[in-house]
Amino acid sequence: MIQLTGAAKRFGPKTLFEHLDWLVTPTERAGIVGSNGTGKSTLLKILAGMDSLDAGSIVTMKGASVGYLPQEGLSLSGRTVFAECMTVFADLLALEQEQETLAHKMSELDPASPEYTQVANRFHQAEGEFRARDGFAIEAQVGMVLSGLGFPQGQWTKRTEEFSGGWQMRIALAKLLLEKPNLLLLDEPTNHLDLEARNWLEGYLGSYPHAFVLVSHDRYFLDVTVRKLLELWNKRVHFYTGGYSRYEQQKSERLAQLEAAYANQRDRIVQLEAFISRFRAQATKAKQVQSRIKELERIERIEIPPQEKTIHFRFPQPKPSGRIVAEFKNVAKSYGDTPVFAGVNFAIERGDRVALVGVNGAGKSTLIKILAGAEPLTSGEYILGHNAQPDYFAQDQYKELNINARLLDDLGDVAPRATNTELRSILGSFLFSEDDVFKTIGVLSGGERNRYALARMLMMPSNFLLLDEPTNHLDLRAKDVLLNALQEFTGTVLFVSHDRYFIDKLATRVFEVADGGMQVFPGNYEDYIWRKEGKQVEAAKSPEPEPKQTHHAPKPPSPQPEPRAGRLNPIKLRQLKQRRREIEDEVTRLEVEIADYESALVNFTSADETVRISDLLTARRTDLLNLMAEWEDVAQTIEANK
Repeated sequence: MIQLTGAAKRFGPKTLFEHLDWLVTPTERAGIVGSNGTGKSTLLKILAGMDSLDAGSIVTMKGASVGYLPQEGLSLSGRTVFAECMTVFADLLALEQEQETLAHKMSELDPASPEYTQVANRFHQAEGEFRARDGFAIEAQVGMVLSGLGFPQGQWTKRTEEFSGGWQMRIALAKLLLEKPNLLLLDEPTNHLDLEARNWLEGYLGSYPHAFVLVSHDRYFLDVTVRKLLELWNKRVHFYTGGYSRYEQQKSERLAQLEAAYANQRDRIVQLEAFISRFRAQATKAKQVQSRIKELERIERIEIPPQEKTIHFRFPQPKPSGRIVAEFKNVAKSYGDTPVFAGVNFAIERGDRVALVGVNGAGKSTLIKILAGAEPLTSGEYILGHNAQPDYFAQDQYKELNINARLLDDLGDVAPRATNTELRSILGSFLFSEDDVFKTIGVLSGGERNRYALARMLMMPSNFLLLDEPTNHLDLRAKDVLLNALQEFTGTVLFVSHDRYFIDKLATRVFEVADGGMQVFPGNYEDYIWRKEGKQVEAAKSPEPEPKQTHHAPKPPSPQPEPRAGRLNPIKLRQLKQRRREIEDEVTRLEVEIADYESALVNFTSADETVRISDLLTARRTDLLNLMAEWEDVAQTIEANK
């Protein structure tokens, strides 16, 4: 659909990438990864036709439609949310209007007249096209996408200009998904989505009928949506099959192979140079010396590209608190006549890492603010434990910073014992490198200030961290630094994050805020989803209401429902589906390779070559049989879990 050949792009004197050859097929499912500034967004814009190449060529198939969603910056106004999404179907709406006009005209014409016949023919043609393009279902499609992206039905009639920037980007995403272009280009599409909307988008992309290419810093999202990864690194683009987890494995294997080849080549070069040096002056060895000189000249030197330094940051451990860090007793919160939640009871213990989940607007940020002492209760009791010291990181934490201070100086004031190298390492891990460390806070963007505010907090943490979306504006490397630091943290953490991988790796408990209340689940997000699924299964099995309790007798505790025997939780099931796709791709590749070997055997060149090809053919056929057996096992498991 789009062919890039020898593509190269520079940004001023800096080369972003070069020598890129890539055929974007009509069924492409690709993700682009790389450090900030390597050219990921630029490559998307080139595919969208919004930026040009500095070298090479790009050819787009005639008639192909391309839809592009930037990270931010879109603003919509003048219509309701629903009406704005309906503009995607402008041609179908025009066709519907034409049918009404033609029907009205037919009612005024003589059925026996030639003009009536002409109008009737056009009416039936328009009606047939409208039906064929599923015109009667467009309103249902709009409702489905808006609901999936987190717009309650009551907001569909609100005007788009009433929504904040993040919600405006959701509307723009909804329009693109409804438009269904041949190539969908999404730059950080999950930035403005909560977990529920992300989960819905994963499912939508899984059944998307055309190609898509996306940039994301969300490992889990990449794992379940794409089949290929492009890594922009060291001015080149490297291709990997599978999702992010497979990419990490393949990259490690590729680097190990490269290092082994480099070591072997260095050994050979040392041998050749030693022979040449030793026998250069001997006439009897002149022929051998010249032969080795030529071999040395022919060697194409292997280079090991520079690796990014692995940063491991362990921030100072806080003083311990009491066993109970925070406790809510029948807490309620409302704003005027608008209730947020009521009847909330929980206790947070020392060392807990609590993930707070729920749809946008459920009250997660409000609950964190109450714990931080930034919001009063409406009723109930909040007990802060012995020696517990809450420290609150808000979504707009950057507003609390001194805009006139330089980053390096300000961070040094927070951690006076840290060396200059340590301070630079921390700033570098949060994407402030080289001369950036001398910038004043006032010149940074909102996202950059938030990143710095997070780095600042980690240098001198309290023993009870309250983090509201700390992973926003962080790339994968910075998320890893934060995750590792929090995993080693000896204090207590309560956090909101929309990054599935981050929650799964960090959380030991999940608090779900929903329907004006809160439920507590042990384990990480995967365990939470599994238990939620189990409850739905139990509800389907036993729809009868429980008998009422009399005489105020205490109700016995309900056992936690377990999923049906043999059933997989949703994450394992998605991983199996991803593996099935990988096997299918590998089977296709092996079949092509086997056909090539079979063709090669037809043309005899030598006995040795025939033996070599026969051995390779046997090995590939064995690989194919093993893969087909694995595919059958995986497919049966998936069918059993439908």
